[in-house]
Amino acid sequence: MSGAEATEFSVETIGSAHGAPVLAVHGQADLHTAPELRAAITNAIDGGAKGMVVDLSEATFIDSMTLGVLLGAVKRLRPTGGKVGIVCVDPHIRRIFEITLLDRVFSIHTDRAGALAVADGSA
Repeated sequence: MSGAEATEFSVETIGSAHGAPVLAVHGQADLHTAPELRAAITNAIDGGAKGMVVDLSEATFIDSMTLGVLLGAVKRLRPTGGKVGIVCVDPHIRRIFEITLLDRVFSIHTDRAGALAVADGSA
């Protein structure tokens, strides 16, 4: 893959704290990779996750499809009181949440500890 091509995407379930798995997203999360992210989120929720952290610290780009997938996670977790904590260190990606007012829907943090505290209900 050349530098001009999209950064390779991956999503990895890193672990779980108090029933809240951490999904680490790497590369460009977009229309083409949304199904993989959706599958990882669905697997976590179907596996009993009460909340979750989506770590975007290694993401290089997100689009509206990615936001839709994340909103789907909120919708599925909300009836049981579950929350989605987001880790975001890139100011450009954070700005996407702010422009769309989704920073009011998601709890956005610069580290996993803060996001986990929200996702596992200890905050």
